[in-house]
Amino acid sequence: MNIGIIGTGMVGEALATKLVQLGHAVKMGARSATNEKAAAWVKNASGNAKGASHGTFAEAASFGEVVLNCTSGAVSLEALQAAGPEALRGKILIDVANPLGAPDHGLPILGLAGKDSLGEQIQRAFPETRVVKTLNTINVDVMVNPRAIAGGDHALFLCGNDAAAKASVRELLATFGWKEFIDLGDITAARGTESYLPLWLRLMKSLGTAAFNIKVVR
Repeated sequence: MNIGIIGTGMVGEALATKLVQLGHAVKMGARSATNEKAAAWVKNASGNAKGASHGTFAEAASFGEVVLNCTSGAVSLEALQAAGPEALRGKILIDVANPLGAPDHGLPILGLAGKDSLGEQIQRAFPETRVVKTLNTINVDVMVNPRAIAGGDHALFLCGNDAAAKASVRELLATFGWKEFIDLGDITAARGTESYLPLWLRLMKSLGTAAFNIKVVR
C-alpha cells in the first residue's frame, strides 16, 4: 500500500519506519521538499530505500492511499491545508495528533477540551476525507510495538464517522501487533481520547516511564 506521512517528528518517523518494514511504500511529507529530517529518514529507513521517499505535505498526501497526520496538534490544520483538500478527498486520514498547548506545572495542557476536539476540527475542515482518530493515547514506542507491554494485551481506542474506514484502520494496525480495538463511535469521541492526555502525562510522571497503556476489564 502507498502511505503518506504528514510530519517529520519522532511519531512520523517511527510510524513511517514501521510501515516500510511491513512492506508498504511510504512518502514522508514536510513543508519543504528538501527537508533534512525527511531526507535523513529515507536514507536510514531500515535499509529499504525502495519503500521510502519524501516530499512536500501535498506530495505525501497525493501519494498515499492512506494518510497519517503526525504533526503537532497546534499546527495540524495548517499542515493539512498545505497538503490540500483535493489530495485528501475520499481518503482515510489517520489522525494521531493531540492539541497540546503551553506547559502548566511543567506539563503541556490541552488547547481544546470538552466541546470540541482536533479530530472534529479536521473532519469539519475536510468533510470529504474519512478521518479516523487513533494512536493518540499512547507513546510512540507502544504505537509501533504493542506486544512490548503485556504481550499486547491492552486496548487501542479509535473513532470516526465512517465504519468502513475504521475497519481498514483496524486491519492495518493489527499488522503492528494490536489485538484489542475499542470503537468509541463517531468523531466526537475524539474529545474523550484527547482529554485523556492530561491523565496520561501525570501517569507517565508518576510511573517514571511512557511504556504503559490501558486494559479495559469488563
